[in-house]
Amino acid sequence: MEMEQLYKEAQTLSTAKLRDDIVQQLYERSHQLCREGITYTKSKRDTRTEKLDAFLTSPIFGFPIMIAILGLIFYITIAGANVPSSMLAEFFGSLEKYITSVFTYLHAPDWLNGILVLGLYRGTTWVISVMLPPMAIFFPTFALLENYGYLPRVAFNLDRIFKKVGAHGKQSLTMAMGFGCNAAAVISTRIIESPRERMLAILTNNFVPCNGRWGTLIVLASLFMAANFTNGVKSLVTTGVIVGIVLFGILVTFFVSWALSKTALRGIPTHYTLELPPYRRPKIFDTVIRSSVTKSWSVLVRAVKVAAPAAILTWVFANIYIGDTSILMYAVNFLDPFGKLLGLDGYIMMAFILGLPANEIVFPILLMGYLSTGALTEVDSMSDLRNILVNHGWTWLTALNMMLFSLLHYPCGTTLINIYKETKSIKWTFVSFAIPTVIAIIVPLVITQTVKYLGLI
Repeated sequence: MEMEQLYKEAQTLSTAKLRDDIVQQLYERSHQLCREGITYTKSKRDTRTEKLDAFLTSPIFGFPIMIAILGLIFYITIAGANVPSSMLAEFFGSLEKYITSVFTYLHAPDWLNGILVLGLYRGTTWVISVMLPPMAIFFPTFALLENYGYLPRVAFNLDRIFKKVGAHGKQSLTMAMGFGCNAAAVISTRIIESPRERMLAILTNNFVPCNGRWGTLIVLASLFMAANFTNGVKSLVTTGVIVGIVLFGILVTFFVSWALSKTALRGIPTHYTLELPPYRRPKIFDTVIRSSVTKSWSVLVRAVKVAAPAAILTWVFANIYIGDTSILMYAVNFLDPFGKLLGLDGYIMMAFILGLPANEIVFPILLMGYLSTGALTEVDSMSDLRNILVNHGWTWLTALNMMLFSLLHYPCGTTLINIYKETKSIKWTFVSFAIPTVIAIIVPLVITQTVKYLGLI
C-alpha cells in the first residue's frame, strides 16, 4: 500500500521537479553522513568560504552582487583605458610623420603610400590603440575573479535560469569567455557534455560583446549617452550604459535559448554537479599576469592579422572610381535606404559588411567613409570625433542603434570558422549567422519606428 502511494505521488511530479528532489535528497544525505563521520577542527574548517557563499550565492543578494562586480570591472576598464589609448594614438600619429617622410624621400608613388600608410598603417594602429589598453585592464581583473574562485559562483547563480530556458548551467562559463573572444567561447563549449545543450551555447554565445566590440560600445556610450557629463561622472554614466547593453545581450541569450529549446533543439536540460572551490588568494604573477599577457597578445595578433588586409581593401574601394563615384560610395548609396529604416545609414551598414573579418575595424572603416578622404583619417580628440558623427546626422538614437546592432549582429569571420569546425555542419553555421542577424535587424527597426511614432526625435 505504501509503495502504491509513493508511485502515485511520483506520477504527479514533473520530471524536472523529480530530478531536483533527487539531487536535493542526495546532497542532504551526504551532508548528514559527513556530519556524523567527520570531525572538523576549528582551524581547518573554512568558515570564510561559507560566510561569503551565504551572500555571493544567495537567491536574494547573488544577482545584485554579480551586476555590481560586472559594473566595477567595466568602470575600471573604461576609466583606466582612456589615457593609455590617447598616448598610443599620439605615439603612432607622430611615428606616421617619419614613415611618410621616408616615402617622400624615396619618391614612392601616391598609391603605394596610400595603401601602406593611409590604409595598412592607420588601420592596424587604430586597432592597437583602441584594443590594447582595455584588454590590458579587462583580462587581469577578470583573471583575478577566476583565480579567486568567484566564476564558479557565477555559474551556480545562473544555473537555475539556464535550466528554466532549457540550457545548461555551464553555458554561463562559456558566456563569460565570450567577453574576451567569441571564437574562444565557441571552443570552450566543449565542457558541455550534452550535444543539444552545447549547440545552444554555440548558437547564442555571440550575444555578449567580445573584445572587438568593446571599443565601439565604449566610444559611442561616452560620446552620446554620457555627453553632458565630465570626469568621473562621465565614466560612471558610460559604465551604466555598457552594463545595460551587456544585460540586454544576456536577456537575448536567455530568450533565444528558450525559443530554440522549444523548437529546433527540444530536450530536457541535464543536471550536473558543480564543485564550488574555496576562495583563494590570487597568485598575481603566475596566474594573472602571465595568463593576461598571453590572452591580450593572442587576441591582438589575431585582430591585426585581420585588420591589415581589411584596411588595405577599404582604401582600394574608396580610391577606385567608376565615373565620378568610388566603389565604396556605390555600395553606401545602395545600402542607405535599408540603413535609414533601422535608424542607421549606408555608411554604417557598409562598415559592418567590410568588418565581417573582425569587429575591431568597423569604426575605423566608418570614419573613413564619412570623411571621404580615402584614408583612415586621424582624429585629434573625442570632441572632433563627435563633431564628425553629428555633422553626418547622428543623434543619440543613431548611437543607440549602432550599439545594439554591434552587440547583436552576426559573428565575426574567425568565430564562424570555429563554429563550422566544432559543428562540422554548414547548416548550423548558417543558423549561427542568421539568428543574430535577424535579431540585430528587428531590434533597431522596432526602436526606430517606435521613437519616430512617439515623436521623441
